[in-house]
Amino acid sequence: MAIKDYQREFIEFAIQNSVLKFGEFTLKSGRISPYFLNAGLFNTGASLSKIGKFYAAAVNDSGIEHDIIFGPAYKGVPLACTTVIALAEAPYNKDTPYCFNRKEKKDHGEGGTIVGSALQGKVLVIDDVITAGTAIRESVQIIQDCKAQLAGVLVAVDRQETGKNGDMSAIQEVERDFGVPVKAIVTMSHIMEYMEEKGTYVEHLKLMRVYREKYGV
Repeated sequence: MAIKDYQREFIEFAIQNSVLKFGEFTLKSGRISPYFLNAGLFNTGASLSKIGKFYAAAVNDSGIEHDIIFGPAYKGVPLACTTVIALAEAPYNKDTPYCFNRKEKKDHGEGGTIVGSALQGKVLVIDDVITAGTAIRESVQIIQDCKAQLAGVLVAVDRQETGKNGDMSAIQEVERDFGVPVKAIVTMSHIMEYMEEKGTYVEHLKLMRVYREKYGV
């Protein structure tokens, strides 16, 4: 799938803000990765506003029908907020309800674990990444407990690499287990296409190709 303008802009923005870095990074899995994207570094008002626009573009591009956006605690909370703000503005002008969960159940005030709009109908989950899929499975449980329906998941990046247990990625496993699409603002393929276009990442691109050959799906 050819890279789109908003995806190119996202990669450039991530590089400028040192959110996307090239080099040698040891992942939790023990793999040595030639790149790393840390969405937690979108940590100012301006960068959060901008990332919301990229998520909104990806929501629109995904074609996933949804009634509400859900941001899993904790990282998904600001991402869901900034996405619905961006969706409410031009060119989308779509006023979308959103909610998020508390990690601890509240027994006073309004009580419960859900904050924001009622969790009902078709739910689009927004998060930063899917590594092992654990957080998404927790979200699915919350959605089912509220008698709502998982419509799909949107993350910032799809690393397109196999999990520990075989030939599928964590994203592919979530798609298989829950029968819903999992989309990303960008994939590893998009990042590599961007690097090829620029022509200034020759050595890093070689390492990316070796890594994909070894762990790619």
